[in-house]
Amino acid sequence: MKIIEAKTAPNARRVRMFLAEKNLLNTVTFEQVDIQAGANLSPEYRKKNITTKVPVLELDGGECIGESVAICRYFEALNPEPSLMGKTPFEQASIEMWQRRAEFHLMLPVGMCFQHTTGYFKDRMLPVPAYGEECGREALRFMGLLDEHLATSQFLAGESFSIADITALCAIDFARVVKLRMADEWVHLKRWHGDVSARPSAAV
Repeated sequence: MKIIEAKTAPNARRVRMFLAEKNLLNTVTFEQVDIQAGANLSPEYRKKNITTKVPVLELDGGECIGESVAICRYFEALNPEPSLMGKTPFEQASIEMWQRRAEFHLMLPVGMCFQHTTGYFKDRMLPVPAYGEECGREALRFMGLLDEHLATSQFLAGESFSIADITALCAIDFARVVKLRMADEWVHLKRWHGDVSARPSAAV
């Protein structure tokens, strides 16, 4: 198996963290694709992933799986321990709920802020700076909500580390690129960030 990625991309980091938590990094090879140069827009890459996004998991039989969470779900099904997506129906639903919240209200706005305010992909999209700035504000608003939530929860989905925490960490860390940072008064979010950042998987 191999994972085609751009190592600096937050979604690629999500998958690497997930694999590291499961001690599976050595079961795949990693191939880098230059997304800034548009290598992911080639016909060959489109055959692997119609959306042209990274990362992509290519199986030994040639089948390809795109989308970070789908890749993680594949490895979770093959290697259920340690569980990062929940065991009981309630755990699975709770983790999915917080994963989607982190995805839609943090990871996505941070990504749109980056794309629309930096012009990184201006050769293939029309940046709208005002939209990017509003996305940045939305991400900060959600960080504030996470701070409130984490006042009574060790991790996003309760007392166990999960894929939801991976998504949130990768989004918050990538947000520094567009100068979005946690406020000093968000002590609970900062406590959580310190705890999660100290995990060995956060360094991959």
